[in-house]
Amino acid sequence: MKPRGRHRSVTVAVAGIAVVAALTAAPGPTAAGAEAAKDAGAGGLPRSVTLVTGDKVLVTGSGTLVGIERGEGRESVGFSVRVVEGHTQVVPGDALSLLARGSLDSRLFDVTGLLADGYDDAHRSDLPLIVTHPGHKAVARSAFADTGTAVGRELPTVDGTAIRMAKSDGTAFWDTVTDDGGAKGNARFASAPAVKKIWLDGRRKAALDKSVPQIGAPTAWAAGYDGSGTKIAVLDTGVDEDHPDLKGQETAQANFSDSPDSVDRFGHGTHVASIAAGTGAASGGTYRGVAPAAKILDGKVLDDNGYGYDSTVIAGMQWAVDQGADVVNLSLGGLDTPGTDPEEEAVDRLSATSDTLFVIAAGNEGTFGEGTVGSPGSADAALTVGAVDKSDKLADFSSRGPRVGDGGVKPDVTAPGVAITAAAAPGSYLEQAYSSGVTGYITLDGTSMATPHVAGAAAILAQQHPDWGGERIKDVLTASAKPGAYSSYQQGTGRVDMTRAIRQDVVAEGGPVDFATQQWPHDDDKPVTEQITYRNLGTEPVTLELSTDAFTVDGKHAPAGMFTVSPQQLAVPAGGTASASLTADTSVAAPDGSYGGSIAATSSDDVSVRTAFGVVREAESYNLTLKYLDEHGEPTNDSFTKVVGLDNDVVKDLDTLDGELTVRLPAGSYTLSSVIHPLIADDRAHVLVQPRLDLHTDTTVTVDARDARPVEVTVPDTAAVNTSAMVAVAFGRAAGQRAGSFMYLLPSFTNVKFGQIGPEVPARESFARYMGDWTHLVEGKPATVYNLAWDRTGTSLDGFTDHVDENRLARVDVVAGSPSADKTLQVTATPVLPGTNFPNFGYYDRGPSPRRSTHYVLDNDVPWGFRLWQGVLDDDGIASWDTFLNHPATTYHAGEGHAVRMNVGVSGPTLPSSGTESGEGSPGAERQGDTIRAFLPLFGDGGGSWGLSDYTSAKATLLADGKEITSEFLPVDGATQYSVPSGSSEYSLSLDVARDPSLFPLSTRVTARWTFRSARTAEDRWTSLPLSVVRFSPRLTLSSTAAAGRSFDVPFTVEGAAARKKDTKVAFRVSYDEGRTWKPAKVTGSRLALHHPSHAGTVSLRAELTDRDGNTLIQSIERAYSITE
Repeated sequence: MKPRGRHRSVTVAVAGIAVVAALTAAPGPTAAGAEAAKDAGAGGLPRSVTLVTGDKVLVTGSGTLVGIERGEGRESVGFSVRVVEGHTQVVPGDALSLLARGSLDSRLFDVTGLLADGYDDAHRSDLPLIVTHPGHKAVARSAFADTGTAVGRELPTVDGTAIRMAKSDGTAFWDTVTDDGGAKGNARFASAPAVKKIWLDGRRKAALDKSVPQIGAPTAWAAGYDGSGTKIAVLDTGVDEDHPDLKGQETAQANFSDSPDSVDRFGHGTHVASIAAGTGAASGGTYRGVAPAAKILDGKVLDDNGYGYDSTVIAGMQWAVDQGADVVNLSLGGLDTPGTDPEEEAVDRLSATSDTLFVIAAGNEGTFGEGTVGSPGSADAALTVGAVDKSDKLADFSSRGPRVGDGGVKPDVTAPGVAITAAAAPGSYLEQAYSSGVTGYITLDGTSMATPHVAGAAAILAQQHPDWGGERIKDVLTASAKPGAYSSYQQGTGRVDMTRAIRQDVVAEGGPVDFATQQWPHDDDKPVTEQITYRNLGTEPVTLELSTDAFTVDGKHAPAGMFTVSPQQLAVPAGGTASASLTADTSVAAPDGSYGGSIAATSSDDVSVRTAFGVVREAESYNLTLKYLDEHGEPTNDSFTKVVGLDNDVVKDLDTLDGELTVRLPAGSYTLSSVIHPLIADDRAHVLVQPRLDLHTDTTVTVDARDARPVEVTVPDTAAVNTSAMVAVAFGRAAGQRAGSFMYLLPSFTNVKFGQIGPEVPARESFARYMGDWTHLVEGKPATVYNLAWDRTGTSLDGFTDHVDENRLARVDVVAGSPSADKTLQVTATPVLPGTNFPNFGYYDRGPSPRRSTHYVLDNDVPWGFRLWQGVLDDDGIASWDTFLNHPATTYHAGEGHAVRMNVGVSGPTLPSSGTESGEGSPGAERQGDTIRAFLPLFGDGGGSWGLSDYTSAKATLLADGKEITSEFLPVDGATQYSVPSGSSEYSLSLDVARDPSLFPLSTRVTARWTFRSARTAEDRWTSLPLSVVRFSPRLTLSSTAAAGRSFDVPFTVEGAAARKKDTKVAFRVSYDEGRTWKPAKVTGSRLALHHPSHAGTVSLRAELTDRDGNTLIQSIERAYSITE
C-alpha cells in the first residue's frame, strides 16, 4: 500500500511549463462512429486517463482538468496542456520532440478523444497501441514482452505489431520504447532503435428494392453478370449466414474482434452483406443485392457493439487479400488526420501488391461541412463512397472533401444510401432498434449502405473482366458514373452507373486530378496543367468530345476560363491510349474557396467518361515566421507557440526543432502565445505572449526569452512554500470579448518568467490573472494554504512583485466529512473567472475523512470556490471517485473569518442562487425557444454545495399537459436538453435516483417532481424556469449523524425560483422507518422541530412546496441522516 497522505497536484517541474487554452473553439467533426464512453452514473465525476508515458490525467466527466499524477520516476517531467478544436491535449515534456518529429500519434495525448472512445482507466486497464518497427520485429517484440506488455497480432502490412500496454506498467513501457538523446542534441528523447512510430490502436465504428435498380444492376443481370465467381469480403460486425438472403453465400469467416465469435449481434454486417450480395430469398427477390451470385468472405473486425480497432481492421484486410477477395467492403471509419495513418497505409500497400479493390465509406459527417471524409476512406487507393437518395440528391450526412492535410479530391463516387432496406440479423441491436415493416429486414441510412452498392458493382465488373485488377475496376466505375450538379469534393464523379460501366470500353486512368491549393494572391497565378490518359479497351477507335464543368460547394458554377481542356476533340485508337491536358487557372476573377468538377469525354455512340478534378483557391493569406531565442540570446529549438485568431476561427499549435518556423495564415488578427523550454537539466521556462498581431503582410516575430520578467511573491508565513502557480490570460478587441485565452500551469513562480511582446494594446483588450498556492504542512495538523490571485490589464503579462501582509487576507476554514469511514476525500480551492474552466492544478488536501485545512485569500474581488471529491484508493494509490461537490464561489474580505463545511448532510438537491460558475455549469432549468435544458444535481450537501454522485438506478421523465416528452434512465446532471411544444403547457419533470446502500449509507434514494407552466421563450437567450428545491442543513457530526432520543432542529432553505417570491407554502413530512410511513413535521420559522426516537436508525425527509404562481415541488430524501444511541 502506498501512503495516503497529503498530495500536491503535479503539473510541471524543471522540464518546462504546462499550457491550456481556455477559449472554446468550435468543435471539429466527430470521428465517424465515435461514441461517448458510457459512465453508468458517473455524471460529472472525475475520471483518470493513463497516457502512453504512464502519467495519469484527471478530468471531470464534463471535461474539466483536475490534475496530473506523474508516473513513477518522472518527477522532472513537465506537461503542455492545450485545447485544439474542442479537444484537450496533454503532452508530457519528454514527448514533445517525438510528437513534433511525427514519431508519436497525436491521438495518444488527446484526452477528450481517449475519454470518448472508452480508453479511460474506468473502462480498461490497458492502452491498445500499434508500434511500427521496419526490420526490427524480433527486437521490438522481445522488448515489449519484458515490460509486461501484451504482445498481440503481427501487422506485416504496416511493419507493425498490435500491443496492449498495461497501464500499471506504463512508465516501464515508455522507458523501453524511448531513448535519452540528450547527448545527441536538443531533442531530449528519440525513438528507440527498434521503433519507428507509436500509434494509438484507434477505435473504428460501423459507419434495396429501389436502390439496386437505381445504379443499373438489373441491366447487368440481364447481360448475365451477377457476380458469379467473385468474392466480396465484408469486414464488419459479422454476417448472419443463416439469413435466407445469405444462406449459402458465405465461403469463409474469421473473427478479429474482441467478441468471442463471428455471430453478428449488432446487425450492421448482415445488412451490408445483403446489399452487396444478398439473394433476396426472404422477400421473393424484392430486396436482392447488387451481385447476388457473389460469394461472401465474412471478416468480423468490429465487436458486438459495432466497434473495433485499427489493428483488427488491418488484420482483416490482410486476411481478405489472402483469401483471394476481389473486393473488400469497409463500411466503417474514423476521424482522418493529416498524413497517412496505419489503416490508410494498409489500404495503399495491399492495393499496390494485389488485385483487390478496397471500397470504403466516406463517412456520415457531412453536416459538419468540408474536410469531413474519414479514414481509411481517405486513402489514395480506396474507392471512397458518398451517399445520395433515391432521386440522386446528395445526402446531407454524406462526408465531403477536400481531404484533410493535402486538399485531395474525395469521395470518388456516390451510391444510394438513404432509406436502404436490407437483411436484418435476428435479435441483433439494429434489428430491435429499427424497423422496415417487412419481417427479416431493416431500413437504414448512411454511407455504410452506399458502400456495398459499389462493392457489388465492382464484383460484377470483376466477373465480366476476370483479368482486371482493382485499380482498373476503380477507374471504370469512376469514369462511368452519373454526375449531379455538385462539386467533385462532394460526389467525386457522381453516382455509380452499372448500365454504362458494363457496356463502355473507354476509361480514364489515374484520376482524380488534384491541383492542390493555389496560394494567394491570385492575380499572378500561373496556369497549372495536368495530363489525363484515356484508354480504349474496345476494337474500334473512338473520338471523344471533351468539356469541363465545375462547382463550388454551394452549387455555383466555376467562372469561365478557370478550367480548360485541350484538345476539345480527341481520337483514341482501338486498344490504345490518347492524352488530353487539363489546365486550372486560378488567376481568373472568382471568390476564394474550393472548386471541383469533372471532365466529360463523350462520343456520338453514347460513350461518357468522367474524370474528377479539383483546386483550392486560397483566401488572402500571409507567411508568419517565428524565431526563438533563449535567455542567452541564442537560437533555441525547445519551444512552441499557439496561434489563435481574434477575428477568425484559426487555432494552430506550432512546434519547432530548429529554432525557426513559418506558417501560412489567413489575413486577420491573432494572439500568439509562446513558451520557450530549456533542456531538462535547467530550471527555467519563459512565457511570451503577443496580445495582438495584425497580419496583413508576410511578418517575422522574434520570441526572445530575455524579454520575460519574474513574478516575485512573499506571504506572511515564511515556512509556506510556493507549490503551484497558474496564469490565465485573455485578449480581445473590446471589453468582454475574449477571443484568445490561454492558461499556464506551473510548479511555482520561481521556475518561470513572463513577457508581453509586440505593440502595446488598450487595457480593455488585455487581461491576465495570476494565481498561486503557498502551503505549510505539518504532520498531524490541518494544512495552511495561501490561495492568492491577482488581476492585471493592459501590459498584463510582464511579471510583478507583491509582498503580501496579513492585513490584506481573509481566512477560510474548510472542514470536510463523510458518512463512510473507508472513503478518501480530496479538497481543493478554485478561483473563478466567468467563461473559463480552471483546472485544479494547485495544492489539494487528500486523505481519509475528516479533512481540515485553513485557507487565506486576498481581498481583491477574486471569488474562490471549493471542490471536493470522495472515493476509494486502490493498492497503487489511484483514486476512483464516486462523489463530486462544488461549493459556490464567494468573494472574501480582509479581516473576516469564514467556515465552509463540505460533504456533511443532508445530501440532496441544491440550487445555489449565486457564485456557482466554476467550470461545471450552473444548476437549474432554462428554456430557449422550444428547447428546455436542465442541470439538476440531487446530491449536494447541507453547506450549500451542489453535487454529483455515482448511482445504481435513475429515471427522468418530462410530461407536457400529461403527454410524455421523454423518459430516460439517466439523472439530469449534465447539459440535458429536450424539445418541447411551442404553446403554453403544464409541465411535470420527475427525477428518481437511487444509490447502493453498501457504498452510500445515507441519501440512498432521492426523488423530486416539479410542475410548472411554460410557453415558447425568446430564441436569442436562455430564460430561467421556475424550479425550486429545499436544502436541509442540520448541525450533524462530520459523519452526518445526530443523537437518538432528543429534540433536534433541522434548518431548511428554499432555493431556486421560490426563494425570490413571497407567499411560498412549504409542508414537511418525516419518516423514521426509511420511507415506509410518513408523518407531518412541525415547522418553527425556517426549521423543522423533530424529536428523534430513542433507538438508532435513520431520518428521511420530504418537502412539498407551492409558490404563489402555482409551481410545485415534491422532494423526498430517504435515509437523509443517521441517529445514533
